[in-house]
Amino acid sequence: MSPAKSGSMYFNYKDYHSVVLMAIADSKYRFVYVNIGSFGKDCDSSIFKRTALWNSITTNTLQLPDDKYLPGTETPKVPYFFDGDEAFGLHIRLLRAYGGAHLTQEKRIFNYRLCRARRYVECAFGILSNKLRIFHRSIDVDHDFAVDIIKACVVLHNFVRDRDGFLAEDTTTIAGLEDLPEETTIRGGLQANNIRNLLSKYFVTSVGAVPWQMAKI
Repeated sequence: MSPAKSGSMYFNYKDYHSVVLMAIADSKYRFVYVNIGSFGKDCDSSIFKRTALWNSITTNTLQLPDDKYLPGTETPKVPYFFDGDEAFGLHIRLLRAYGGAHLTQEKRIFNYRLCRARRYVECAFGILSNKLRIFHRSIDVDHDFAVDIIKACVVLHNFVRDRDGFLAEDTTTIAGLEDLPEETTIRGGLQANNIRNLLSKYFVTSVGAVPWQMAKI
């Protein structure tokens, strides 16, 4: 059900009403942060920049670990960062893949490594939507109740992951959930891009490379 007096402003980019579920997941497919309830045609990046999490990142009040040297190296230190897809802008605390079709091997390896890490959150959404079939259809209730339902589903998802783990087949498809449009402009400045470049070079060194990284290159 659309929000009261919403008109067309709350239609998503596919022109139907929706509620945005934005989440961060850990390596056990559990949600460690969610933001639920945004509407409209904004991209993920625009919605993320209105969250309390983004404010804590930009004001340096989020308690992230201190910058560290990459394993096997002594300089420079690299900050901890979140792994986002192409819908997000570039930031020193939020890295995304290199864009473009004609990339160097270093950049293609970086993109693949980043993609492998991002699979955890994508698989978490797959498990959520396959286990809780309410996401396979419209949630025909008012907005506030829909948000409460989604919150309950997230809590239940985490409880079941802790209790039962997961089935691999549940991670392969994301039924009933749609991606938001991509961020068209990369933001964040030279410093964030320098971190990406540093990591892309590290991933092809003897201490930073892994055997499987050439599988999709």
